Amino acid sequence: MKVKKGQLVELEISGIAFGGRGLARVDGLAVFVDGAVPLDLVVARIVKKKKQYAEARVHTLVKPSPFRIPPDCMYSGFCGGCKWQFLNYHKQLEYKQQHVQESIERIGLIRDVPVHPTISSPAIFGYRNKMEFSCSDRRWLLPDEMGEEGVDISFALGLHVPGTFYKVLDTHSCLLQPELGNHILDDVRTFIKASDAPVYGLRSHTGFWRFLMLRHSVAYDQWMVNIITAKEDLETVQPLAFLLMDKYPQIISVVNNITSRKAGIAVGEYEIQLSGRSCIKDKIGDFEFEISANSFFQTNTLAARRLYHTIKEYAGLSGRETVVDLYSGTGSIAICLADGAKKVIGMEIVESAVADAVKNCRINGVSNCQFIVGDIKEELARIMDRPEIMIIDPPRAGMHKDVVKRVLEMAPERIVYVSCNPATMARDMGMMKESYGVLEVQPVDMFPHTYHIESVAKLEKRGQ
Repeated sequence: MKVKKGQLVELEISGIAFGGRGLARVDGLAVFVDGAVPLDLVVARIVKKKKQYAEARVHTLVKPSPFRIPPDCMYSGFCGGCKWQFLNYHKQLEYKQQHVQESIERIGLIRDVPVHPTISSPAIFGYRNKMEFSCSDRRWLLPDEMGEEGVDISFALGLHVPGTFYKVLDTHSCLLQPELGNHILDDVRTFIKASDAPVYGLRSHTGFWRFLMLRHSVAYDQWMVNIITAKEDLETVQPLAFLLMDKYPQIISVVNNITSRKAGIAVGEYEIQLSGRSCIKDKIGDFEFEISANSFFQTNTLAARRLYHTIKEYAGLSGRETVVDLYSGTGSIAICLADGAKKVIGMEIVESAVADAVKNCRINGVSNCQFIVGDIKEELARIMDRPEIMIIDPPRAGMHKDVVKRVLEMAPERIVYVSCNPATMARDMGMMKESYGVLEVQPVDMFPHTYHIESVAKLEKRGQ
């Protein structure tokens, strides 16, 4: 059977591919089906046809999989926030473990690595401590709204339709954030709609209101509101800050980030403190961290505790080791390991993150961490002490091949590799497999209802 774009095809979903799409086959051709899960019987429309594979979307669900559950969110299937909400959570954990295992074998070409069952998130809703919502001068309608008369399509404050920069849903409630966040979101929406200042056009690149970022401290149940605008205008923004601080005692910080850049990134070129404090504080285990509007912090605070426990367990510290922590960010891993090591050296290219790391050490009374600012490819060559342990927690793109080369030259006894991308983790471990054996891998679910998965791998130098 030949498959072509636009065609409707009946498919039985046999598996799930990395990226969260169902997998079916038509005469040996792999078809990746958005919105499908294993054991679904669907009629799907082919939206892309390549030589080796095709992509499709569910048109009709003929017979649902036993793994399907009714999603709690009205935006499920239309919003890019969580694409797996209709999939049983235990199955989500199984498929994430499977994706890690398959990546190691297929990309890293490494066999017989124990990949443990995925550690679950303590909460599967309300777990995100940071949410970003986009403003738009055009609202993307849900299917049941299309054709309705009187629907206002001139405003949206919410999350994007998957894979698009300009399609924004007017999101009234997101179940991934604590409930108070939805009340704040609604009040900000009401204020912006009544404002004389225009919302930003994602295609015209004109307008004032750009993003709303909410941060929540799990440890102290406190909130930061970050209003991102295209220019500075205190007369317009300040009343919103006062309104929110007066209404919600849990809000202790309101800031205004200003950016004139066209890029759809909720980070300002500079920041104005509108009301309250400039930071909030949260805890991972016994350690406290100060978080500013643009700081990096693990988005699932409670699951981060389980992640860091695994990292410390795999590091196997005795108190005598020098640890080098690559891509150390704001120092959270370094600080959590410090009491078990002789010294921890963190390396990070973002200067503001290193400043946060130094401050976080001071807050927690940690004195045996030092941090180096700079490109790891260059700075790693300047470290004279050979570390016994190396922690590697790179961005999604993984390590640069020059960094891999330098790591192999430094030859630490043990490497703990932390990754949010199984594919690049597998690639990097594949480049090191002649020198290091992968003893075990522990997936940790930081992102319920998405296909994303954090993994911790324990590598040991061969011949020890």
